[in-house]
Amino acid sequence: MTMLTRNLVSASVPSIRVFSSAATRFLKTGDILKRARIFTSEDVLDYSKVSHDSNPLHFNSEAAQNAGFEDRVVHGMLVAALFPKIISSHFPGAIYVSQSLHFRSPVYIGEEIFGEVQAFNIRQQKNRYLAKFKTACFKDGCVVIDGEAMAVLPTLSVED
Repeated sequence: MTMLTRNLVSASVPSIRVFSSAATRFLKTGDILKRARIFTSEDVLDYSKVSHDSNPLHFNSEAAQNAGFEDRVVHGMLVAALFPKIISSHFPGAIYVSQSLHFRSPVYIGEEIFGEVQAFNIRQQKNRYLAKFKTACFKDGCVVIDGEAMAVLPTLSVED
């Protein structure tokens, strides 16, 4: 290969660098983790069995409408369970320490809900991390639940 050919080939073929597709990402202040979910009648029934919350608002459309709702309402605590799900799915072994909640609007069966947690304070404690999160669930862009959570994380490495 002549010098001219070598120069032309090297100029037209960019060098290729190989990176692992599983590049490690670390949680930092401001990061937002999200998850979407649609709650079904079966979800409500299963939650009722475990929680022993059999309020007719969750099972009877007429009772829900008489109370001022459009239809049957998903348990607020079931919707709020998105927060520990988001945290534990990204940080296996996380320990949920606390959660404050404000229920802003009802969630009806079959609606798509978007949950998110945003890290706003992270401190190292020995070989673990104490992370505080702003938490919120949305439907159609409106907040249905918000609050704050705290969790002990075994690492700041985010799993996808």
